[in-house]
Amino acid sequence: MTTILLIIATFSGYILMYKLYGKYIGNKIFNISSQAKTPSVELQDGVDYVPTKKEIIFGHHFTSIAGTGPIVGPAIAIIWGWLPALLWIFLGSVLMGAVHDFGALIISMRNEGKSISEFTSKYVNSRTRFLFFLIVFLVLWIVIAVFGLVIAIIFSMFPESVLAVWLQIPIAVYLGYLIYNKGKNVLFWSILSVIALYLTMAAGNFLPIEMPAVLGIPPTGVWTIILLIYAYFASVLPVTTLLQPRDFINAYQLLIAMILLTLGALLAGFSGHLEIVAPAVQLTPADAPPMWPFLFITIACGAISGFHSLVASGTSAKQVRNEKDSLFVGYGSMLIEGCLAVLVIIAVAAGIGMGYTAKDGGTLFGVSAWTTHYASWTAAAGLGSKISAFVVGAANMISTIGVPHSIAIVIMGVFVASFAGTTLDTATRIQRYVVSEIASDLKINIFGNRYISTAFGVVTAAVLAFATGADGKGALTLWPLFGAVNQTLAALALIVITLYLKTKGGFKWLVSGIPALFMAVMTLWASIMNQADFCSNQKYFLLIINGIIIIIVVWIVVEGLVKFFRPGNSEKEIQPE
Repeated sequence: MTTILLIIATFSGYILMYKLYGKYIGNKIFNISSQAKTPSVELQDGVDYVPTKKEIIFGHHFTSIAGTGPIVGPAIAIIWGWLPALLWIFLGSVLMGAVHDFGALIISMRNEGKSISEFTSKYVNSRTRFLFFLIVFLVLWIVIAVFGLVIAIIFSMFPESVLAVWLQIPIAVYLGYLIYNKGKNVLFWSILSVIALYLTMAAGNFLPIEMPAVLGIPPTGVWTIILLIYAYFASVLPVTTLLQPRDFINAYQLLIAMILLTLGALLAGFSGHLEIVAPAVQLTPADAPPMWPFLFITIACGAISGFHSLVASGTSAKQVRNEKDSLFVGYGSMLIEGCLAVLVIIAVAAGIGMGYTAKDGGTLFGVSAWTTHYASWTAAAGLGSKISAFVVGAANMISTIGVPHSIAIVIMGVFVASFAGTTLDTATRIQRYVVSEIASDLKINIFGNRYISTAFGVVTAAVLAFATGADGKGALTLWPLFGAVNQTLAALALIVITLYLKTKGGFKWLVSGIPALFMAVMTLWASIMNQADFCSNQKYFLLIINGIIIIIVVWIVVEGLVKFFRPGNSEKEIQPE
């Protein structure tokens, strides 16, 4: 019964906060207007700047910011207990994450769809733009390399998902053709496309695809190469060809998955089969770092994530056709992601107790199932461990409504892989934007070509992925930095939003200023603790990179404070390229 109450309370809370706080921020703080000109209309080019219906751009934005983030973070942070994780997900998403995402989106829309690293020069100064660019490039560099590996791991763990994930691409391309070239009804053909996707999932259950080693390259390495090649082509195509229709399908897939999870949780809860087996609070789990501040960098997507500001000011700002739509897209997407993160908490706190296969092949239930998987921080570490905890728990819940457990596993495997794929090629496209913008400032005209700038993003990611060997796991070298760097980016984005609101007068800046202060303290605290750990364990490469990041962050925070307290803080408008 506790799980039912948690779902009802959090979901109702999200609806209420969207109608009250979200609309207050949109209408009273940012003064959004349906009469404002948007970049998608003014700069329409049919490739990146494309005016889009809010339902479609919502699908793109949500599936891009979600990825595996709201799954991986909660699935490991629950080791400190489900209550701290749940509180941070709810309060963080409503008061910080949604403000961060919406603020980055609307400011970008009012600056020609420029990325946040570019319009930083307008609201802070030109020095910070280059420092911000370094942080953004690092985040995207890691994301592209790691998410290729994430999907490869999912394919290895759940080979039944491979067929459906790849067949989704031609289904999406055909959907885009019907909508944009033939003028067919979006809703009707999208529903048919989703039905086709679920038929491929059923087929995948009988036709699992396992990648063999090729030329001495392990399966994960082979998949990583294929996925990076895919990301290149997906990211240079017009958004109407693949990105929008695929993400619209994924939005429906998300809705169906969340409905299945919710129904499964409610039915299992009412029947007494779904009980929370994780501790409410566990302050000192074995081998784990302290909950403060690491909870706030472990759960990013689902509460607040700096990567979201890159999507908002990267692809989404170039497609929103009406400024009024930005609230639904920016603020609304973050709250839906919060709902997903809540369901993940339920799956790994309760669903896993309905049946868990241990390494020795035995099946465990209840508290013993949870404590076996989460015996220590080390035991629960690794991308595969986090993903499997969610997939197993979710499949257990979905099977209570009559879906065969094997099919439920495929559904959730495709769900996770599809969202990771969306994040992969969206991150690649955003990396292209960022590289092109900074190259334009430096007068390096060759990177103005989208094929060359995209190739630069993919090749550099490949170098990172294969830096340690043919298995494609090189990005895991920098993975210990990612949580803190990503949340640092969120703090820096909130600082820029705060400076923007400061120019509007009054105390509007408080809605982002307080979250900016909180995130800056938490992430710098975590980064400094990481620095001490890297030093004591003689991880000199991480020590150097993390040290540089800390210096950059402190510099930008100081520049932001100076700008905040300086009278008449206005910068000249960013000139069109």
